[in-house]
Parts: sequence; structure tokens; C-alpha cells
Amino acid sequence: MKVVLFCGGQGLRIRDAAPTIPKPMVTIGNRPILWHIMRYYAHYGHKDFILCLGYNAAAIKEFFLHYNEAISNDFVLSGDGRVELLRSDISDWRITFLDTGLVASVGERLRAARPYLEGEKAFLASYGDTLTDAPLPEVIASMAARGKTAGFLSVRPASYTFHLVETTRGNVVKGIQSVTSSNIRINGGYFYFRHEIFDYIGEHEDLIEEPFARLIERRELVAFPYDGFWAPLDTLKDKHNLEALIESGRPPWAVWNGDHAHHGEP
Repeated sequence: MKVVLFCGGQGLRIRDAAPTIPKPMVTIGNRPILWHIMRYYAHYGHKDFILCLGYNAAAIKEFFLHYNEAISNDFVLSGDGRVELLRSDISDWRITFLDTGLVASVGERLRAARPYLEGEKAFLASYGDTLTDAPLPEVIASMAARGKTAGFLSVRPASYTFHLVETTRGNVVKGIQSVTSSNIRINGGYFYFRHEIFDYIGEHEDLIEEPFARLIERRELVAFPYDGFWAPLDTLKDKHNLEALIESGRPPWAVWNGDHAHHGEP
């Protein structure tokens, strides 16, 4: 299945870490978070990507145009200068770089990708700033079996520290609890779409507001609840937390390492 990745954001809340690059190019370990997301999909056999670019699209293009497998992977160098890669990652990927506008919404970016999805009965999509170790084949199979137009990964906001407040009519607080211990679930940003999704997205609309409201009204939207690892890259604190997982040698999202153990950079 093709994978659409929304890569147009500026990352204003994490600008101190990356003042001039698009948010998906913020590095985790020695590679951009976008690479980690693509590597996750590729592990499960989904290697045909459509990158919906926006802010500083050139930075993403330059990264892949000058990608050196030898720099990113272990290799053997012979005396004659011949390089024998011990493993590779992006050599069999197919990537479409699509400029979808500087200030376009996610819905507009997806609409711009439509010509490149002709003939696809279903496809996957994701934001370019969120990591997970969700079992993708199981997620896809579950959503496909439901026969609905759209589905998304539903997660608990475990990475957030805010509290939910319950009050009386007089605004007297009668309850407060951490969001992590509540039953609240949020959109995890990993989507499954049938091609019919384009019938629900109007011109200049975002993805979640109007289109999802129409899907809900027609009972065409499903969620896959997942309580495993999920983490966004929204703030500098998020970056530090993800870096710490890299340094531990067992980054949960690195499903391509089998048991997620890794010796060195993922």
C-alpha cells in the first residue's frame, strides 16, 4: 500500500531545536524523525511514499537526494575502495516529493496527493512527527475488515502531563485527575483510508474537522485502540525523551530491530 506523509509543518513549538528546517527533519539520534516513520512503514513492506511537502521543502529533498547508505549503515571497505554494505535501508524505497503549499491544511495536502493515488483501493497516511510501535499488519487487517472509508490509531495521551478538571455549576472543583489515568483517547495520527475518502474532503477543508464529521454522520469512521508505545514530537522536551530512548539502545518504535534491541543508532 502507498503511504502519504504530511511533511509541511514548520514546528513552531520546537523551533528552538530546529529554527530553519521543517518539523519532520528534526533529528532523533542521527536521522530525522521522518526517516524513523518511513522505516517503520518499510519494515512492514510499505515502501512507496508520497511526501506532502510545504515549509522548506528543499531540506527534505536534499536529505534524500544526498542520502549515503554507507554513512547510515555498517559496511566493509576493501583496499581497492570498494564498499560492501552489511545492510541498507532506503535503497528499495520509492519516494514522490510533492509540493503541496506553504500554508495548506492537512486536508488540502491530501487532496493534492489524489492524482498519485489513482487506482489505489486503499492507502495509509500519517503525520510526519509521531512515532509508534503499533502492529501495522493487525491495524490494517482490522480496519479493512470493517469495510469503512477511514480509520485511525486511537491512543492514550501518555506523553502529556496536564490534568482533567471536573467542576460544579458554580465552578467549584469536585474532581481532578491526570490525563494519563483517564479514559480519554486521542487521534494517534496513523490513518487507513479507502479511496472514497476524497468524496468527503471539500476544497480548502482540513482533514479532521469537516470530513471526519461527515464520516461520523454516515458511520464510516473507525478507530483502532492501541495502548502500546506512541509519542509525538511537539516540544523540545519530547525530543529529549525520544533521544533518551535512542541512547537506551531499545527505542520502542524501531520494530525493524526485531525485539527492538539495538547496538548503536537505530
